[in-house]
Amino acid sequence: MNRISNPQLMAERLESLKAGIVGGFALGFAFLITSEINTLVLAKYFPILRSLQIGVNWPWLLSGAIAGFSGLLFGVTYRYIIRTDENPQLKTGAVMAFGLVRGLTQIEMGWNSSSTVLPFVVLASESILWFVVAAIAVDMAIQLGWVKSFPSS
Repeated sequence: MNRISNPQLMAERLESLKAGIVGGFALGFAFLITSEINTLVLAKYFPILRSLQIGVNWPWLLSGAIAGFSGLLFGVTYRYIIRTDENPQLKTGAVMAFGLVRGLTQIEMGWNSSSTVLPFVVLASESILWFVVAAIAVDMAIQLGWVKSFPSS
């Protein structure tokens, strides 16, 4: 049978897309919240973190779009990683893999470009938090029946 028109395969792809959309929206929401916290709290009360203050401009919008797309990729991948298993190490490992890849890259960039790395450590911590929020959202969507778990084989 043609794999493209296989109804079961198409149903699985649709569920993965739904998981990706949930992950993308959740991570985008977490991005917005942390951006506000950075601007209204951290940059205001901690002078060393002043570089975290943002304004709504093209680079910020591009960062938000990248964050949302990262959440979409995470949601799709997370659904395949966790399957129907109840293994907390799989869930934690998926979150840490995505969060650390993004976060450690930010730390390395900060290390190479500025005298203080602390703002980049904050951004790395935020990256992990974003993926935690996306994982919780995808888990909730699965529990509520909005997204079906990928079956274990």
